[in-house]
Amino acid sequence: MSLFNDYALSESRRQFLGRGVNAVGYAALASLLGGGRLLANGTKTGIGASMPETVFPAKAKQVIYLHMVGGPPQMDLYDYKPKMNDFYDKDLPDSVRQGQRLTGMTSGQARFPIAPSMYKFAQHGKSGMWVSELLPHTAKMVDDMCFIRSMQTEAINHEPAITFMQTGNQNTGRPCLGAWASYGLGSLNQNLPTFVVLVAKPTNTEQVQAISARLWSSGYLPGEHAGVSFRTAGDPILYINNPDGVSPEVRRKTLDGLNALNEMNYKTVGDPETHTRIEQYEMAFRMQASVPDLTDLTKEPENTFKLYGDAAKKPGTFANTTLLARRMVERGVRFVQIYHNNWDVHGNVAGRLPDQCRDVDQACSGLIQDLKNKGLYDSTLVIWGGEFGRTIYSQGGLTKQNYGRDHHPRCYTMWMAGGGSKAGAIHGETDDFSYNVVENPVPVHDFQATVLRLLGFDHLKFTYRSQGLDQRLTGVEPARIVPQLMA
Repeated sequence: MSLFNDYALSESRRQFLGRGVNAVGYAALASLLGGGRLLANGTKTGIGASMPETVFPAKAKQVIYLHMVGGPPQMDLYDYKPKMNDFYDKDLPDSVRQGQRLTGMTSGQARFPIAPSMYKFAQHGKSGMWVSELLPHTAKMVDDMCFIRSMQTEAINHEPAITFMQTGNQNTGRPCLGAWASYGLGSLNQNLPTFVVLVAKPTNTEQVQAISARLWSSGYLPGEHAGVSFRTAGDPILYINNPDGVSPEVRRKTLDGLNALNEMNYKTVGDPETHTRIEQYEMAFRMQASVPDLTDLTKEPENTFKLYGDAAKKPGTFANTTLLARRMVERGVRFVQIYHNNWDVHGNVAGRLPDQCRDVDQACSGLIQDLKNKGLYDSTLVIWGGEFGRTIYSQGGLTKQNYGRDHHPRCYTMWMAGGGSKAGAIHGETDDFSYNVVENPVPVHDFQATVLRLLGFDHLKFTYRSQGLDQRLTGVEPARIVPQLMA
């Protein structure tokens, strides 16, 4: 007996009737939509598609999210704390720590000696934002940027912290921000994915954190909203090219046959994910022509590389991925996620942090300028930040020339630019130890609610029904937008 017969015999009357209702509904919708189309505003619809409506004017239409994997040390980059020079090698006061939890990497230390930043700071722009000497290019752009120096998170270890930052929950299996954007806004193009992920290779690979496709999963959303990972070396997508001896005509005929089989399966079983599979095959076929053009940087003028730096010519670098991100949004990719690793500076800050900053400094500045030059800046939201901050006390040995910093969830710095964010804003303040927020805290869910607002959504109403609940990115606990971050 076939597997399908086994399935049919085990199916209850309630399941059968429910499946039949879905099949009739999808068939009716297919006849109305003609099998899916691109709306005038660029939103893609398809069989079984259910697109939520924006409730606010969308200031941002596209997003480039630059995630610094590992947690950049805020007091060495953006959170200037000159008073710490008087506390060198003194113990972190209990009144500052306030019993906050520690990781297993420093909880056993006999003492927690203060490590002032070894780097010089200066104020820049009309905003007067303090920026470390490690970021000279970024420093020139501060009046275009919106700094949040009072970010807070609930997670203290990498996997749950990155997952929380990306999906709104420390547990895996939920949709990430890029998947929500894809679900809510749809596609702006027919030849590239709506949501693309790039993993940049850092110059220094002393301690690279493991990251996985769980971070760009669609979770309980339909599978078509998951991020498509592009490789940064070799073929951008594995197996996108036809094998030797297989012509485009043969590939087209093969896909037509597969699609016909999938349609038969859909009519029999009624699983909407079958149509997701069909759309993925068709997208892959179109990408055979669109991806080579996307990744061919030889067409870029030399002044573009002057913006990003010579590293942009080298595949896999952070500068190269940010240039690709601009080319993607220029071609209608809705959401681009870039991960840059090795920010987990438990030790050897002097040896690692300068490399990290050289990787990202000019590239971030160049990206902002390039988006402006292309007329994309006002409609593209750029986000920069990690999953948590670092401790003011040293992990391990401390000298004037070097130190290490452990994870710290209670305060860290992020920035946004373009896409309706408030240029030249500096929001929030921490104590003299960069250990506690003393003004305008921004929890992760508040940040996510604000980003959704910039995309035109009310985070309370932007939901997806799953397991009997109206699920949302910001969860069930209270969250608010932060108007001071929006233009």
